[in-house]
Amino acid sequence: MRILGIDPGLAIVGFGFIDKLGSRLVPIQYGCIRTEAHTEQTVRLKEIYESAVQLIETYKPDAVAVEKLFFNKNVTTALSVGEARGVILLAAVQKGLPIAEYTPLQVKQAIVGYGRAEKKQVQEMVRMFLHLVAVPKPDDVADALAIAICHAHTSNFTDKLERSKK
Repeated sequence: MRILGIDPGLAIVGFGFIDKLGSRLVPIQYGCIRTEAHTEQTVRLKEIYESAVQLIETYKPDAVAVEKLFFNKNVTTALSVGEARGVILLAAVQKGLPIAEYTPLQVKQAIVGYGRAEKKQVQEMVRMFLHLVAVPKPDDVADALAIAICHAHTSNFTDKLERSKK
């Protein structure tokens, strides 16, 4: 199963493709989509959408895992991240991909085993799970890979649960 993990944002969208091969997780490609700060927001959203479509067409994931938006103190930032998240979800839905959404707490729980883990702990666990030489940068990329790993672990648990009900 190939999973695309997404950490949405307007300036930087982190993405990470991993393959789940039995109990092994293999990194395929990861990086970020960047948009210029002084560009009109609608143009930035179009760039994010087109880049997401291109990535999906190139790496052909079986599922997309996206960080759920949580409310923070800066409403303007939350709205722009929500809009970026929306165009990413649109790209995935148009390609017929199943979408899973995870809160930061769920991701930390799945990666570190503790929902209040520090960012550095999560990043180091991503590095270890994927046998990477270094923690991916910027942080948005490591976060996207963490979301993909969370989905791999969660879907594995869900599959086992479904099999036990039969």
